[in-house]
Amino acid sequence: MFRKVLIANRGEIAVRVIRSCRELGLKTVAIYSATDARSPHTLFADEAVLLEGHTAAETYLNQNRILDIARERQADAIHPGYGFLSENADFAEACIREKIVFIGPEPKSIREMGDKTRARALMDQAGVPIPPGTRSMVITDDEAVAAGDNIGYPVLIKAAAGGGGKGMRKVASAADLPAALKAARSESAGAFGDDRVYIEKYLHEPRHVEFQIFADRHGNCVHLFDRECSIQRRHQKVIEEAPSPFLDKKLRTEMGQAAVRVAKSCGYVGAGTVEFLVDSNRCYYFLEMNTRLQVEHPVTEMITGLDLVALQIRIAEGHPLPWKQEEVHMQGHAIECRICAENPIEQFLPATGTVRVWRPASGAYVRVDEGVRSGQRVTTEYDPLIAKLIVHGNNRQEVISRMIRALDDTVVTGFPTTIPFCRYVMEHKAFREGRYDTHFIPDHFSGEELLAGPVTHSIALIAGLLRLASNNNSFGSGSTSSLISDPRLETGVYNSRTKPDNREDRRDKSAWWARRKNRK
Repeated sequence: MFRKVLIANRGEIAVRVIRSCRELGLKTVAIYSATDARSPHTLFADEAVLLEGHTAAETYLNQNRILDIARERQADAIHPGYGFLSENADFAEACIREKIVFIGPEPKSIREMGDKTRARALMDQAGVPIPPGTRSMVITDDEAVAAGDNIGYPVLIKAAAGGGGKGMRKVASAADLPAALKAARSESAGAFGDDRVYIEKYLHEPRHVEFQIFADRHGNCVHLFDRECSIQRRHQKVIEEAPSPFLDKKLRTEMGQAAVRVAKSCGYVGAGTVEFLVDSNRCYYFLEMNTRLQVEHPVTEMITGLDLVALQIRIAEGHPLPWKQEEVHMQGHAIECRICAENPIEQFLPATGTVRVWRPASGAYVRVDEGVRSGQRVTTEYDPLIAKLIVHGNNRQEVISRMIRALDDTVVTGFPTTIPFCRYVMEHKAFREGRYDTHFIPDHFSGEELLAGPVTHSIALIAGLLRLASNNNSFGSGSTSSLISDPRLETGVYNSRTKPDNREDRRDKSAWWARRKNRK
């Protein structure tokens, strides 16, 4: 049994892990950079230790310093969360050498699944379908062109050492291949320190469907059903739901069994996610395996009633899984919207600023995993995810309606967020009918849709007050007028049913406040 766990992460996932540790009666140690000194995870943990430095490499990726802190604070185990060191086999090995438990899979499994070309070869042996493509990395442009001609265009160039959309390029013809190869290799080297790439067939109307798996050290392995993750920008997820509206019972069972085979093929232990692409003909193909907890794990928790972080910890302690596959059931439906500091009008560019107001939604069957608080500074040093909004219900239509209400109730000011985009998706016919794929954004969203929408009275009130305060220098020397140029992006309260009084107010609700001030 562990006594104390160090959380080698930040933001909402650090808070999430701390909560499960508390419920298990475990003490926690948080680490933080100077930028995160006001972050909630530093306050929630029993102990918090500052990491000297400013960059991620100097702080949350500093393996030696993190291990030193674990020893100094007498932590039995380290939970890496996701990102940073969560899929770093060298760090997992270093934990073993220091006799500190790494709450995750064995280094061997991390390496085998982290190298995408090796993983494809393993899947071939395990009888799990993989997309047509090269069996190994491509070295020269000539090899790539030959592979593209053999596979048939369009093709995807993908990084051999990582995922998350990094190093990925869609190529429509042989003429475009050399330039795309150069860009993909450069991005892959920067993201993973490895410029190896491979090529696979680009699938028609692909849907991104993944299965949560758990395996213990006693030979047991189960899946906890599926998640649909097809709403993506830059090959990175924004909205997830469980279960997928696209799978029927037969296909769900078949893919779940394939996911378990994937885990067993590498002797997996702990929590992992097997990702598939499913084409318009319902043929599925192995995409990759993430050897860690996923950002979207809450939707699985909502439909199964299980605490996945607590389960990770218990497996790391050596406990067997408490149930067999036939004893795991799902109830209802769940959707997660990622609240990111990004501007959806400007192609989801990262945004920065100070969180001036943070008022998360609440109510029955609504959950918020948050990593910020009012007054905290959001920078480009780390991932733009600041919170996750998750809702649960009896069926998908009920959950969509509940999510719309929860998005309307969520207020964050200081910078643009993805809340209005998530609201737009919930209202879109293709999403409501479950007829969408990974091309949803290029097919249905340009950003102008948000500018055309009206604002609510509450937004007009907040925007007007902030603008007046800015004009009166109530916030000090720095002006806030640029922060509220479009309040729909800033607060996230976006209600298409509320109509403005006239066209002038539709363009700028704060004009009403200006006229009122002049009259006074």
